[in-house]
Amino acid sequence: MVASNLEAIQRNPKYQQLVSERSSLSRMLSIAIIVIYFGFILLVAFAPGFLGAPLAGGVTTVGIPIGLLVIILAFALTGFYVYRANSEFDALTQQIVRETQR
Repeated sequence: MVASNLEAIQRNPKYQQLVSERSSLSRMLSIAIIVIYFGFILLVAFAPGFLGAPLAGGVTTVGIPIGLLVIILAFALTGFYVYRANSEFDALTQQIVRETQR
């Protein structure tokens, strides 16, 4: 990429918006997954009795659905990011490219 094109892209207000929104979303989702994972680990460390309690009197413990929920939430947050990237961020990127090619 030519240096003048790169500078034009970096000066574009939509590029600044793209970087800001993408960074904000990434930080928010990273914090969410860190809280989820560390919350689960803290439960394992400090409340093993709670996680080991039988669920509805059966063999399955409370910890199993909570562990599955952690995994499902990780996939869901990843899917949410991909959705936003494919819909909003890609459209904004295409607008930036079109504007700087003029």
